[in-house]
Amino acid sequence: MATYKKRGFKPKTQEEKTEALEANSTTAEVFNTLDETASKTEEWAVKNQNYIIGAIAVVAVVVLGFLGYNKFVAEPKASEAMNDMFKAQQYFEQAVNGNTAKDSLYTLSLNGGEGKYGMLDIIKEHSGTPAANLANYYAGMAYYSLNDYQNTVKYLGNFSTKDKMLGPIAKGRIGDAFVQLNQPEDALSYYENAAKMNTNDYTTPMFLFKAGNVALNLGKTKKALEHFNTIKDTYPTSSEAANIDVFIGKAQASL
Repeated sequence: MATYKKRGFKPKTQEEKTEALEANSTTAEVFNTLDETASKTEEWAVKNQNYIIGAIAVVAVVVLGFLGYNKFVAEPKASEAMNDMFKAQQYFEQAVNGNTAKDSLYTLSLNGGEGKYGMLDIIKEHSGTPAANLANYYAGMAYYSLNDYQNTVKYLGNFSTKDKMLGPIAKGRIGDAFVQLNQPEDALSYYENAAKMNTNDYTTPMFLFKAGNVALNLGKTKKALEHFNTIKDTYPTSSEAANIDVFIGKAQASL
């Protein structure tokens, strides 16, 4: 029967020495074949490998099927979608960088021109592709520039990304749209969420500042003061921090 041996246990009899030697040998062999930082789940898998071979075989079939789908279906569709979006992107960039005909260029970006797809076509015709997702971003931004704030909320709300800059900017632009729609509570929520996303020295203080001002206008003075103080203490080199003492004073006077 196995017995528990305390740390530092020293075998005395020949039997105990033999048992200890075998145990040490087995342990060394196991740790030579496993990563020392293996998780409990990985260790369980090693101990129970005979029971999960069947499951692994099933997973292998699924993975191979998935890779095949990606290679022969998903990747070509994604490539085609990005090619179809090229002209719409050009219109959008011309609108952002140009000084004239901005509204016309944003409209062309949305609806297409010269026989090419617009962002709305990409979203419809290439649903589920990365291009369609990105087209939601372009569409939402274009609609904001055209003062169509309902569609700004709609399309930017359908956009998802892990990008550290695009994510907060999209979320914050929805906040801007809610300000224009006279829905300050919604705007405050989106600004605060944008400030929390992928914190950095650019978007975080920008949206904290917007959140602070909306909170102040809503009479949520303590929340406004919290946002302004965070800018001062955590982002002192940001452009928003330059005059933040003025806003802190304004908030303190309203307490």
